[in-house]
Amino acid sequence: MATAVQWIQLGHLHYDDALDIQLKRAQALLESEDDLQTVYTVEHPPTITIGRNGSMDNVLADESFLSEHGFTVREVDRGGDVTYHGPGQLVVYPVLHLAPWGNDVKQYVRNLEEAVIRALAEVGIQGTRDEAYPGVWVGAAKICAVGARVKKRHSGEFVTYHGIALNVDTDLSHFQTIVPCGIADRDVTSLTRELGQPADLADWETRLKRSFFDVFGFEA
Repeated sequence: MATAVQWIQLGHLHYDDALDIQLKRAQALLESEDDLQTVYTVEHPPTITIGRNGSMDNVLADESFLSEHGFTVREVDRGGDVTYHGPGQLVVYPVLHLAPWGNDVKQYVRNLEEAVIRALAEVGIQGTRDEAYPGVWVGAAKICAVGARVKKRHSGEFVTYHGIALNVDTDLSHFQTIVPCGIADRDVTSLTRELGQPADLADWETRLKRSFFDVFGFEA
């Protein structure tokens, strides 16, 4: 059975503001105020986030450089290590309760990856999984980071927030400020690099939305 969803575009928004929106929506689900399934999309200014498995050791740039170049650094409660967000990157934050997907967190993460893999396939890019690391890869380079947080309702059902970051037309030099996802021996890539021409964020949101609806069985 198809699942109704709100797909909400937040546009260009500071990380803190987007996080606040996510947390309020997740709290409404956790407290069973409603059952609205919501997916937010956003583009952030330069931001480094450090997940629960990460540390400042994987932030390579010093504080003065980050300040001079307008970077924000935040410790966050998602899984994973250190991740960069910035202009030209499509960030997707699904705030969902997982009953329609068997309350299965591992399957949920695989669905996130599958949605990206299908969108990439539309333009002939082969996205793959690496069982050692979450996310989507093109060859040995990561094109999409995945980092979810789940909490339980009193019923035992999981509620998710945080999500994925797809490098569309991202300035890849910004990743030199960190050890991406704590993986020192892997590269990062973008759709612009893989396609050999500038990729459009709005176009890729349309593609990704289509694949999300397909994979998750959302109502069109």
